[in-house]
Amino acid sequence: MTVKPESPRHPAHVAVIINARAGSGHSQELAQRVMDGFRQHQIQAQVMLAEDGMQLIGAARAAVHAGTDIVVAGGGDGSVNAVASAVSGSNSALGVLPLGTLNHFAKDLHIPLLLEDAIRNIAEGRRLVIDTAEVNGVLFINNSSLGLYPDIVRNREKQQHRFGRGKWLAFCRAAMEALRRYPFLDVRMLVGNTEHRRRTPFVFIGNNEYLMDGLNIGKRNTLADGKLSLYVCHRTGRLGLVRLALHALFGRLREARDFDVLSAREIEIDTHHRRAKRLRVATDGEVTIMQTPLLYRIRPASLTVIVPPSSVQEA
Repeated sequence: MTVKPESPRHPAHVAVIINARAGSGHSQELAQRVMDGFRQHQIQAQVMLAEDGMQLIGAARAAVHAGTDIVVAGGGDGSVNAVASAVSGSNSALGVLPLGTLNHFAKDLHIPLLLEDAIRNIAEGRRLVIDTAEVNGVLFINNSSLGLYPDIVRNREKQQHRFGRGKWLAFCRAAMEALRRYPFLDVRMLVGNTEHRRRTPFVFIGNNEYLMDGLNIGKRNTLADGKLSLYVCHRTGRLGLVRLALHALFGRLREARDFDVLSAREIEIDTHHRRAKRLRVATDGEVTIMQTPLLYRIRPASLTVIVPPSSVQEA
């Protein structure tokens, strides 16, 4: 579905691709509001609505192929990931309209969360070259995880579709069920040239380093340091996981005995069991099943993003 701009004198140089679900049932009104917002900055933007991830990627690829200067993703981190996967490695720059719940990517790059301010950022901001990461060829901009989190997301989606529960209620129930089952992964991890074996409830891999101190947990100072960060919990039961959560709450994760923090440009993860050669893998909140071994790589300087002129992030 496309909302066409009013007879622009020149071809549009900005393509905006919005996740139709981000409009809370008013996606057409949102698209018009976005188009009007760009027009206030003398930009004739083509605004498109996408019903799912495949449409997001398809529209972004078409815009890149057409030589569009800026391809804008409107939605949450999953939507930004989809558009970024098409823009990465091209001559186009990525713009972001944070329309999701958490918007981690936008926050890490200091992109404004209010729609009008985010549009102004795209019109007036500067270009910053950042890293992306991949697992078995699948790009992610924030993080990827194995174990508890992909199971929780899969169960949450089932509850939303089957019982019509809201996102957060479904997430809480799914988390409780996952903790009750408390499955472990037996993994072999090759980090650089060093092998690590762990029995763990979760593994977390970040695109660059996540802060683990004070109130900054979950944030990144830079997305251009050219490395993956690995966080893995090991040899702990439910009480140990609660203790880990308390360390996180008080900003003392690095003091946790059952929590490892490592970094590398490449990480390979495999399972010990012959039968368990397929794992659920979350990438920026989207869950897929992948064949092991899982090969994680950093993609240095692979994506250009429009950020505020005063952003502290550096290329």
